[in-house]
Amino acid sequence: MNIDSLPTPCVLIDFDRMKANIGRAQDYATQHGFSLRPHIKTHKIPAFARLQVEAGAKGITCQKLGEAEVMADAGLDDILISYNLIGFDKLARMTTLARRIKLTVAADSLHTVEGYNRAAEAADVSFDVLIECDTGGGRCGVQTPEEAVTLAQALRGGARFAGLMTYPAAGKTAEMAAWLSAALAAFKAADVPVRVVSAGGTPDLWKAHTIPGVTEYRPGTYVYMDRSQVAVGAASMDDCALSVFATVVSKPRPDRAVIDAGTKTLTSDLLGMEGFGHIPACPHATLSGLSEEHGVLRAESGLPEIGERVRIIPNHACVVSNMFDTVYLVSGERVLDVMPVAARGRVS
Repeated sequence: MNIDSLPTPCVLIDFDRMKANIGRAQDYATQHGFSLRPHIKTHKIPAFARLQVEAGAKGITCQKLGEAEVMADAGLDDILISYNLIGFDKLARMTTLARRIKLTVAADSLHTVEGYNRAAEAADVSFDVLIECDTGGGRCGVQTPEEAVTLAQALRGGARFAGLMTYPAAGKTAEMAAWLSAALAAFKAADVPVRVVSAGGTPDLWKAHTIPGVTEYRPGTYVYMDRSQVAVGAASMDDCALSVFATVVSKPRPDRAVIDAGTKTLTSDLLGMEGFGHIPACPHATLSGLSEEHGVLRAESGLPEIGERVRIIPNHACVVSNMFDTVYLVSGERVLDVMPVAARGRVS
């Protein structure tokens, strides 16, 4: 089956590029003596998670319980949920999951820690907890090493302190290293062992070996790469395994063509770049605008004609994954398989 027989818009996954991305990152981690725990939010496909584990990954990372439940159902049995789990429903689901697999969860407040303590006691289960640290990302995370020590000491019973977790802003590896160094010193002074130091982020994946005490790294986008990762130097266009396949449906002017892929196919994320994607076969064109089902290509000349098809490297591959029920695994222009995106929409 050739890609020309596929309905558009659709998502193509270049199997050879994806395998190379997985292998390259795993080789780097192994060389530098830390584990990979890939974040599956990028692909949301159990078969791809298994490829990552088979290549040597320690386990996987999920952002939400729903993703973790899908992965556990598929046989993945060492999962970190890198998110505060709040409320009775989520804690009940968490303890059910903890009976099935080796589960690790994250916390950055006493509210979350006490919820874990009560849930572990009530359900008589055990799981590991990482204290999330804000090392420059400005999102979740305790603000000081002393807060991290306090939360670690507040965990009890089946809710076991395992270590520290951070997701810094891109380009902030040095700041993260300084923060974690201070935190490790604070834990040593408090005589609290830290088994795990978990960092993440594909943009700075290749600097992971410079993080003091790092035991695992949680890249997500590395499995596919995308235009934003190329922009920050983490990949080249030849590494990008995910593309959106689209058809030109209108050409009102020589300098404007319209494709059947808009915000419901691509993503509106610009991430500091011009345009909403890169078209390797037409690199001079700018994907200048998106509405729900239309994408507008602009160039002075040389735009594809009505009926022609183009591959688009999106700005942000992770968002694209969550908008499709299936993706097509390809090698060149040959379709190898159709893969359901099993954890699509599992955002709770």
